Amino acid sequence: MVKTLFSEVKEYKASSFLSMLFAFLEVLVDTLIPLQMARIIDFGISASNFNQVLYHGSWMLVLVLAGLLFGILAGKFSAKASTGFAYNLRDSMFSNIQTFSFGNIDKFSTGGLITRLTTDVTNIQNAYQMVIRICVRAPMNGICAIIMALIISPKITMVFLVAIAFLGCILFAIIHKVKPIFEKVFKTYDGLNECAQENIIGVRVVKSYVREEYETNKFSKIAGKLASLSINAEKILAFNMPAVILTANGCILGISWFGAKLVTTNELTTGEMTSLFAYIMTILMSLMMISMIFVMLSMSIASGERICKVLEEKSFISNPDNPVKTVPDGSIDFENVTFAYSHSLSLLESSEEFRAKHHWEKENISKDVLSDINIHINSGETIGIVGGTGSGKTTFVNLISRLYDVKSGAVKVGGIDVRNYDIEVLRNSVSVVLQKNLLFSGSILENLRWGNEDATEDECREACKTACADEFIEKFPDKYQTFIEQGGTNVSGGQRQRLCIARALLKKPRILILDDSTSAVDTATDSKIRKAFRENIPDTTKLIIAQRINSVKDADKIIVLENGIITGFGPHEELVKTNSFYKAMYENQTQNNDDFDIGE
Repeated sequence: MVKTLFSEVKEYKASSFLSMLFAFLEVLVDTLIPLQMARIIDFGISASNFNQVLYHGSWMLVLVLAGLLFGILAGKFSAKASTGFAYNLRDSMFSNIQTFSFGNIDKFSTGGLITRLTTDVTNIQNAYQMVIRICVRAPMNGICAIIMALIISPKITMVFLVAIAFLGCILFAIIHKVKPIFEKVFKTYDGLNECAQENIIGVRVVKSYVREEYETNKFSKIAGKLASLSINAEKILAFNMPAVILTANGCILGISWFGAKLVTTNELTTGEMTSLFAYIMTILMSLMMISMIFVMLSMSIASGERICKVLEEKSFISNPDNPVKTVPDGSIDFENVTFAYSHSLSLLESSEEFRAKHHWEKENISKDVLSDINIHINSGETIGIVGGTGSGKTTFVNLISRLYDVKSGAVKVGGIDVRNYDIEVLRNSVSVVLQKNLLFSGSILENLRWGNEDATEDECREACKTACADEFIEKFPDKYQTFIEQGGTNVSGGQRQRLCIARALLKKPRILILDDSTSAVDTATDSKIRKAFRENIPDTTKLIIAQRINSVKDADKIIVLENGIITGFGPHEELVKTNSFYKAMYENQTQNNDDFDIGE
């Protein structure tokens, strides 16, 4: 863990070193100040020599100013190093998250990733700042003070050593008890963030179902658990300060007792006795700071382990050696394909976090979602995909753009196994409009250019025309400069779907996949979109997952999936005659008039 975290210090190593150097110099200067004080008392005040008071007093002032300067520089460089370290951690984590496959993303909750990027990194930042400054200053202060005390009186120094051993045992016991609690605290933070995020994103649903009280109670329950855990941790940490104070008072009593005897026997001067008390306070302050460091480290260890899990996570899917850089055409082949999530998520089978999140048992994630799929789709064909809930429709199309890898067999695009392609090249050639349509805050034009950042406004308009989005965009006062709220909440579901389709078209893909992406669009507009596809992108292979038969009946062929198995593949008229599932679905929809023009 330490090696992984320290590798992210990078360009801030120099600032870290300078912070420790100036902290060390500050300690050396502070250590000499009590010595100068002893000389003022012994050579100046006791001897009634004012010149010695001025001489040693001047040197003492110089040391104080030097200590102040070194302290300021140590603080400046420690702040620079710690904030830079935090920046690198967040940047590296976020960059690594972008490489994750769907399987990796499933391993972490959204709230968990947010907590790692925020709270956990802040804990590490604070701990690192303490390590490069206080962790140098405190032990060095204590060591230098003990050395000076040994020089003055080896006998009395034994009191310090006993006190340090006593306090060390107490601190070890506190950390041993509190670390498991902090691990639970940060896991609860994950749940709290996830609850808050889910509620805010779905606030319209919450209000429409009058579930405010339920959501408030759910949030309060998690917040209450977090408070309870934090209180338990603080109860244990509360022993820290009394232990330090007990040790400090014990030291003062011990040194007063033994020191008084040594002064009366002239083994110790009054000035040396005074400096010993100063060194006592220095050592005890060092112990207090060290105890604070241990408390912070006990928190940061749990955070560091969580951060390292993200930094060390490797994508289940990676580029092969010498990947293919060109997709010849949009033909698709499934050859004896079997897929199970246990294959792509093999690392998750032992993950308690994942199992707790999804409430899955090992046998459930080991079950084959697709079994022995064999199919050939010609480039430019329009293929419909229908099936019941959980039949494997979305999984089927996810394999085409290699969002998951197959358990056995091969998926080919353009006659080449998708595992042999450069991932970026493959996914740029396969546009997917997912079930959950997501728009980002920004103008309509900015959202469209997610499909192609170099697209001209004319190209964006043409894509919107094909997706039948131009008709509502032109009605907005700002047209293509209309601002879209986060998640596209200020446009309707159907409008959001058409914008996402237009965004996908701007990639000019070899294959276009619509995963139930016109479900919120009225049948008349759905028909217009399909017609536009036939006329404007005839060479693009189109795969349309739909619940409405009307959305796919004009397709060249239709795939019928039942429990991960293809039970039918052919045109609409043929399937109505030969496939009982498809026939029942078609008759149910037509008899119930599910395909009338509902408008928007």
